[in-house]
Amino acid sequence: MRSPDYPITDHHIHIDPRNGRGIEAAKDFQRSGGTHLFLVSKPTSSFGIFPKNGDDFLPVFQETLSVSRMISDLGIHVYPILGVHPAEITRLLESFPLGRVVEIMKEGLSLASRFVADGSAVGLKSGRPHYEVSQDIWDAANDVLSFSFQLAAECGCAVQVHAESGPCADMLEMASAAGLSPDRVVKHYAIPDTPLVPSFLATHPAIPDFARAGHAFLMESDYMDELSRPGAVIGPRSVPRMTRKLLESGEIDESAVERIHVLTPQRVYGIEVSL
Repeated sequence: MRSPDYPITDHHIHIDPRNGRGIEAAKDFQRSGGTHLFLVSKPTSSFGIFPKNGDDFLPVFQETLSVSRMISDLGIHVYPILGVHPAEITRLLESFPLGRVVEIMKEGLSLASRFVADGSAVGLKSGRPHYEVSQDIWDAANDVLSFSFQLAAECGCAVQVHAESGPCADMLEMASAAGLSPDRVVKHYAIPDTPLVPSFLATHPAIPDFARAGHAFLMESDYMDELSRPGAVIGPRSVPRMTRKLLESGEIDESAVERIHVLTPQRVYGIEVSL
């Protein structure tokens, strides 16, 4: 494997030795030219956990950080993102009233923020259901999301938002009200018309046009690393392979590669991205 010519960053990926290919998937990313990745914690259901309080998220976060260290040993730069998947709200409602569900999710986010504060993680994960829910659940989910923005403002970190497919423009005001710069709110699995910082799937057709226009955005695979769903959402090789393909075809240039994989993650997360 030859040394990469430039950093290639997958902004949202899961590596899961428990349910998937684990470190072999990270090696695929590296062999294809990937150098940096944002390792995002998975839902509690992936670990067979049904949280009754915020401390029940601890094993999820600990395992994410343990996997992060394993990937780092390969020579890949890893930036952990910890938080509470928004779909937890529906799962927890099976056993708790909505008010307690909100408390549990906020407790989990508070725990995640402590890992950010001590430097173990670089950002938080939050959001709201990407499927139809009742108005009271929607309002409760927005309450949890606003709380994640408050925590991020206190920690000085970014938030990766998992939410419905749409602009999510209301999150600009939500972030500002919480004291968080909207420039630190990233829409995972983004569409082009979001005013948030978009993170596009590596295969998204808008990437060349956005790059030529000089827009700031990130690229991701959202690889789930589950043997039951091989290759979902797209594989771990996708970001480096697609970046190289677009560069070699002339659809993006080297300045766009630097903006996508170095400058934007540095600005949003306050990290250093270098070989």
